[in-house]
Amino acid sequence: MASILYHEGNRQLQDQFDSRRISDRLEEKLARTEFSADDKAFIEGSIYFFVATADREGRPDCSFKGGPAGFVQVTGANELAFPDYDGNGMFKSLGNVLVNSNVGLLFIALHDKPKRLRINGSAHVHRDDPLLQTCAGAQLIVRVTATAIFPNCPRYIPTMAVVEQSPYVPQAGCAPLEPAWKGFADFKDHIHPRQPVSGVPRKL
Repeated sequence: MASILYHEGNRQLQDQFDSRRISDRLEEKLARTEFSADDKAFIEGSIYFFVATADREGRPDCSFKGGPAGFVQVTGANELAFPDYDGNGMFKSLGNVLVNSNVGLLFIALHDKPKRLRINGSAHVHRDDPLLQTCAGAQLIVRVTATAIFPNCPRYIPTMAVVEQSPYVPQAGCAPLEPAWKGFADFKDHIHPRQPVSGVPRKL
């Protein structure tokens, strides 16, 4: 059976360290292509995750994504969706997705009980997705079709505490706060306008 996790580079190091047997066993027992009920609960309860993308030439980029619990939704047996909020306008991650749809997502709990879940798949960006109407502050929706879902051992995750949610996370009915950097002399004359978004009044 073809592996959904490993390629020849992985196999080369597994053979050097005699870890092919445990690697195959871990894939057999843990890897999947559809979300379990526990996966769904963990993902939809998360307030942040990390997404890795690459451009057409394979040059990588990694980004942090945050929001209120539920901002990422499991929308199908092997699909999840998340909103893109107003940012710096560089579109490093989503620009990569437009030319190379391969992505890797890391959901990680650094508080309470440490946990992490990795998701590899294919992403697509939508400006007319129906979820835009229900995700306050979303200017785009990203849908990811998972090709490999697998948990990782959390042994090296430190235990940390969530002190407070970022005040910049969009909230329905609340005008958005602008980050201080948008007013810096080097940038203020070059700031792009915010897009109209559902559930959030426009900044006056």
